Amino acid sequence: MKILHIISSLDIKYGGPPLSVYLLTKGLIQKNITTTLVTFMPSKANTDNTFNDKFIKTLGVSNYSRFSYTNELLKYLKENNDFDLFHGHGLWQYPNYKMAMFARKVKKPYIISPRGMLEPWSLEQNKYIKKLAMMLYQKNDLQNTACLHATSSMEGNNIRNLKYTNPIAVIPNGIIVQDYSFFSEKNNLTKKTVLFLSRIHPKKGIEILIDTWASINQQLKKNWQIIIAGTGSRDYIDSLKKIITYKNLSYEITFVNPKYGIDKINLFRSADVFVLPTFSENFGNVVAEALASGLPVITTKGTPWEDLNKFNAGWWIDIGVEPLKQALLEAINLSDKERIEMGINGRKLVEENYSIDIVSEKMIKLYKWILLKTDKPDFIFT
Repeated sequence: MKILHIISSLDIKYGGPPLSVYLLTKGLIQKNITTTLVTFMPSKANTDNTFNDKFIKTLGVSNYSRFSYTNELLKYLKENNDFDLFHGHGLWQYPNYKMAMFARKVKKPYIISPRGMLEPWSLEQNKYIKKLAMMLYQKNDLQNTACLHATSSMEGNNIRNLKYTNPIAVIPNGIIVQDYSFFSEKNNLTKKTVLFLSRIHPKKGIEILIDTWASINQQLKKNWQIIIAGTGSRDYIDSLKKIITYKNLSYEITFVNPKYGIDKINLFRSADVFVLPTFSENFGNVVAEALASGLPVITTKGTPWEDLNKFNAGWWIDIGVEPLKQALLEAINLSDKERIEMGINGRKLVEENYSIDIVSEKMIKLYKWILLKTDKPDFIFT
C-alpha cells in the first residue's frame, strides 16, 4: 500500500491536528506502510518542533491562506500518481478539496478526517461561510469518501447526525506514551498546581475556569495555583488577564508561554491536576498527554473522555462553573496518595487504548478493508 496524507498546515500553534497527523504518519511508516505527508505550512514554533522528516513534502506556497489555490498540489499529484489511497485531514481548505477532486478523477479511494470541524460548536463558527463552502464543494467531497474517519464515538455520532451515510471509522488519535514520564513524587515545595495547557481560545472555557477559581473559598485553595500555558491572540490573552486582575487572582493564576517538546513534558511532570473546561473537542490530544503523565484530569462533556469516570482517572463533567467547582474541590482535597492512584489509572488507560502503535495498526486495518476488501473491523460502522 502507498498512502498519501494531506494537511494544510503542520504548524503546531494550531493545536492538536498537526501533531496527531504527524504522529499517525510516522506510526504508519514504522509499520512499513509507504506514506507521504503533504503540507503547505511547516511548524514555526521553534527549531526543535519543526517536523522535517523525509516522509513530509512541504509544497512552496507563499502567504498561504485557507482558500488559496496553488498549482503545485495538482502538479505534485500528477507527477506522483501511484498512490493507492488519499487521506485528507480537516475541512474547508482548498488543498483538501483539490485532493478529493483529483482522487475522484483518477478513480482512487479517499478518506476524510474532519478533525472536529463537523462538531456542532465548530459548525456555528463562521457558519454562513461554511454553509456556502458546504454547498459549493464540501458536501460532495464528504459524500464521496470511501470512509469518514472520526477520532471518537461522539464525533462519529455527530457526523452521522448530519445524514452522511458513508462508513465511519472510529479511531482515536495516538501519542508516543513512552515520551511522557510518570513520577509519583512531586517536587512542589511551595504550591500544588492545576495546569491548563492548550490553545488559548474562547472555545476552551478559560473564562469558566477563572470564574470557578474565584468562587472557591480562599482557605481551601491557599496551597494551590493555576498555570495557563498556550498560544493565542494577544488581545484575547490580555482580556483574560484583565478578568484575573479584576477578580484579584493575579497571585493565583499565572500565564506562561506555550510549551513544546521536553518543556511541555516537564510542565506536565511538575503539575498535580490537569483541567480542560472546553466547550468542544472531537478528541483532545492534551488529555491523553496529561493522563500519560500521570495527572488526574478534569474535562467536560464537550470532549469524548467519559472513560475518566469509568477508570477513576479524573472527572468528566457538565460544562459550567458549578460542575467545575465541584470537581476542583474534590481534586484539591484528595490526598497525594489518592491523586497518584488516579494518575496510575490514567496512565494505564492511555497505554491500553491511545498509544500510537495501537492507533496506527487500526488505521492500517481500515486501509486494508478499503483496498483489499478484508473483513470489516469492529471500529467501522456502516
